[in-house]
Order: sequence, then C-alpha cells, then structure tokens
Amino acid sequence: MDALWSLSAREMAAAVQSRQCSALEIARSTIDRLTQVNPALNAVIRHDPTQVIEQAHTVEQRLGRGEQLPLAGVPITVKDNLWVRGQRVTQGSRLFSEFVAPEDAWAVSRLRDLGAVLLGMTNCSEFACKGVTSNPLHGTTRSPWDLGLTPGGSSGGAASATAAGIGALALATDAGGSVRRPAAHTGLVGMKPTFGIVPYGLGFQEPSFGLSVIGQLGRDVGDVALLWRSLLGYSPTDWGGQRVADMPDAPWNHPPSRDLRIAWSPDLGCGYPIDGDVLALLERQVEKLEQEGYRIHAAAPQWPAELIELPLLALQHAGLAALHGSALGTEEESKLDPDIAAQIRQGLNYTGRELAQVLLLREKLHLACAHFFERFDLLLCPTTPTVSWPVDQLGPAEIGGQPAGPRGHAVFTPLFNFAQTPACSVPVGLARDLPVGLQIVGPRYGDASVLRFAAHVERLAGPPIRCPLWTP
Repeated sequence: MDALWSLSAREMAAAVQSRQCSALEIARSTIDRLTQVNPALNAVIRHDPTQVIEQAHTVEQRLGRGEQLPLAGVPITVKDNLWVRGQRVTQGSRLFSEFVAPEDAWAVSRLRDLGAVLLGMTNCSEFACKGVTSNPLHGTTRSPWDLGLTPGGSSGGAASATAAGIGALALATDAGGSVRRPAAHTGLVGMKPTFGIVPYGLGFQEPSFGLSVIGQLGRDVGDVALLWRSLLGYSPTDWGGQRVADMPDAPWNHPPSRDLRIAWSPDLGCGYPIDGDVLALLERQVEKLEQEGYRIHAAAPQWPAELIELPLLALQHAGLAALHGSALGTEEESKLDPDIAAQIRQGLNYTGRELAQVLLLREKLHLACAHFFERFDLLLCPTTPTVSWPVDQLGPAEIGGQPAGPRGHAVFTPLFNFAQTPACSVPVGLARDLPVGLQIVGPRYGDASVLRFAAHVERLAGPPIRCPLWTP
C-alpha cells in the first residue's frame, strides 16, 4: 500500500487490525511525511522517530496477544499544552522550556490504551491564548495552504500538521474556538464537545476558567467522530467532569431527519461583520440543505444585553495574571510573548466586581442557549467571518469592509464555550482559494446529532479539497 500516511484514521485502524499492513509501516510512512513537509510549516515542534517506532512495535505485540484496539496504529499528534508522560511540554512558553510532564493527560492515556501512536507535539501560541500560532520559544507555524498565511490559533500546529498529512488525527484544546477556527482555516473538521464529557487533565492549570475542552481535529467527520467517541469518559480528577449516560452513536452514512428544527444566522444576532465571499459560500450551503428538504429558519439566541458591554476575554486575562503575573517586572518577563505580557497586564487591572460580572454573564449566556435549543435542534453559523491572513499579523485589517481589531476574526466561536454546548466546524468550500468552515451547534449533550449533521453537510459539500502541499 502506497502513501499510508494519507489514509483516513478509520482506514489505518482497519488495515492494521486486518493485517493488510502493520502499525510499523504506517509509522514509517508518517515519519517520512513529517520529515518531508514539516520544515516548511513548523507545525510539529517535538518528535522522536525512535519512540514512534517503539510505540508501533508495542501495538503489533498487543494485537498479537489478541487485544482489541480501535485506534490500532493510528498516528495522532498532541498539542503542546497537554501532558505526555516523560516528554517536554512547554505551552509554547520559555517559562516552561524545560518542563517534563510527570503523567499523561487522561485523554493521552486513553489514546495509548486504544492503540494510537503518539506522533509528536504540535505548536501553539503561548499558554494557548492567541488567535494565531506563534511564540518566542518555537517560532511561527504556517498554513499548508499558503506558507505566507497563518493557520489560526491557538491550535494552529495541530491543524497545519493534520491538513498536510502529518498524522491522521490531532488532539488539541478549545477555550474560545482554538480547535474550530484553525480547522476552518485549513479545510479540516474541528469538534468542540459538550463541556465535561471528555476529561480534562492531568495537566497545567487552565487560565480560561471552565471554558476549555479537549477538542478533536481530523480530515473528515468520520475520523473526528471516531476520536470523539473514543475519548468520552469520566475522571474524578477533572473538576468539570460529568457522569453522563452512554451517548448514542450517530449513523454517519444516513441523512438526518428532515424534521429537524434548524436555525441559520450569519451574524449570531450580534451584527458581527463577515466578508462577502465567505457569506456567499455559506449561504449556498444553506440553500443546498433547503433543496434537500430541510426547513431552515433565520434565528439566533436572544443574548443578554451585557454581551455588548462586558469583555469575554476578561476571564482569560485574569487567569493569565493569576498564573503568571509574578513574571512581570522581573527577568522572567523578557521570556514572555509581548502579546501575552499585555494580556497579563490587562488581567491585573480588572476589579473583582468586573470579573464577577463576567461570571454572571456566563450564566446568562448558558440560559440564552438553553432557551434557544428548546425551539431548535441545531444552529448553523460561520466558524470564522474571513479566511486566513498574513502570518505576521494578529488578525486581518478588515472584515466585511469594516476595521477589524485583533479578535474580529474570533467572534463566532467563544459564546458556545461559555454556554458549554457542542460545536463542530466542517469545511464547505473555498473563498479566494482558501478554506471556509460552517459551524454547527447543538444543545448540551447533543454532540452525536451535531456530528451526524456535519457528516451530511460534508457529503453535500462534495469531495474534500486538499491543501497544495498534499500532493507528494
């Protein structure tokens, strides 16, 4: 079998389980692929081929003993803010440049148990707190669609690697869109599960209180659904963990019911600007769904008025200040990304009253989504309002003909972290020869329905469009 690295995760696992090929062959093919394309991308920042081969050999031994391994031989990358036992894990920060993880994160341990092969650590912005992927320790990650552009962030290394064929799947984190937006910018599927159903930790303390989840990145919905299903669980060490009844599998190959109550909003009811070509592409996808017989209504949640006034990033800034504020004014400050140092300073300036107001707003955002999903089963909206932009900028200068601040590209994803609902970005085509993602949102614990509908959108969008680096 040629180009084993290009197989889907499902195909890899099936081939290894049936002995059509070995985990060792897939590992060697993927290592060769990484060696070929990663130097241009800087997506994987730590990788030991010897350890990868050892893991693949262990998988073969376990299969020989008769073990059932659903992810047998599947190479998966891990974001550089998740613990991998015995590995340097830095959060993209020079403050942690020598940190060695004493344990596996729960999700990493689970992947090992299921037979996955951990391929390497992917780059992220410092403390996973920027919408692009660059840091003073590991440098800048570039998009496989155009090396002059960013893949977004903070999981840009995970997205860039997966889109370029470095690993079939990627494990990453999403506190405000850090999985979904890079997925949209690189033509991938990115899933943010319901908060608490995939255990978070053991690992670093999280600056975005109660917002971050373990997300899944892959090249199609079937692969992402496989990884999502594999990671469902409960751990008493996860303060946000939830014991939930077994969640149903979705029949990915069958269209969802035409009776679904579906809403579509191009601005989430907030007046968010969007580029005209991105909007036109998304609207064409909505029209395809209507032609399929789905009734789609123009609607958005009734957000609380405070949403316009209160900064949602206040919790991230305050969290950074609590965890790393002691570095300011010392020699350690010079090790920080200046953008992150600025966020820490901002966090030190918030009063307790202001932070309490944001926490109270979080409850109202949750309630707004809960009421909305009493009327609708799914919400469709943009993942991002624009395509990716030059790699040396925090964000595009304009969106929809209006000046865009450094976070103007990121407005469509954080609300669903606050509401703790599942959301999935699925690619629907190209604008300016760059990928665009449609975001599908469901009620809490509606993950399977979100993924099933994402699979249908994927089918309607047509054959996958691979990045220019895909062709060997």
